Amino acid sequence: MTYLIVALDVDTRESAMFMVRKIEACPCFKVGLQLFTRCGPDIVDVIRAAGKQVFLDLKFHDIPNTVAQAARAAADLGVDFITLHAAGGRKMIAAAREAVERTKTRLLAVTVLTSLDDAAVRSEIGLNESAEDAAARYASMAVEAGAHGIVCSPKEISRIRQAVGEDALIVVPGVRPIWAAQDDQARTLTPREAAVAGADYVVVGRPILRHKDPALAARQVVEDLMG
Repeated sequence: MTYLIVALDVDTRESAMFMVRKIEACPCFKVGLQLFTRCGPDIVDVIRAAGKQVFLDLKFHDIPNTVAQAARAAADLGVDFITLHAAGGRKMIAAAREAVERTKTRLLAVTVLTSLDDAAVRSEIGLNESAEDAAARYASMAVEAGAHGIVCSPKEISRIRQAVGEDALIVVPGVRPIWAAQDDQARTLTPREAAVAGADYVVVGRPILRHKDPALAARQVVEDLMG
């Protein structure tokens, strides 16, 4: 079964909670850099008070001690998932894992951002490999270091599953329903395609948030996931 996470890429607590109430069927909502910076940790509390899970997507990337302390702070907020950059390396990931042990919080390592294509990975990031190769390499290392799962492009799901095995979670942003614009996503699939490829969760934001009926759009995505 593949589950939907709705990305609350909005500017205010009121807008976020409108979506949480409107999209009742969705069990988990993403709080990213935009909303967290605007509203602070309190936004996590109000979403959890509504009975929802929280995916805190701040993509930690710093020295191991700093990331460990940030991960523990996030776990203390009661969030279900947090993200960190696999590019931070084994020691950083291992420190974060130790910090969240005996909590419900799960670490998701971000491999290659879905806005990057092969050309950008090589010429801008400076990796002498394709986006898929880089994602698989990062994923394998991250799970070995202690990450509970991986965030990757829809295009890399099958390759990532081979790299990390069946137990690790695969969370996929950049998913676009067939009726939605691609926006700035360079490597994308439909929700159903992502589910068939093996994603555990798909993260959808703008196609739902910008729809005239967000609840209907979310239901359509869920129906697509279920086939």
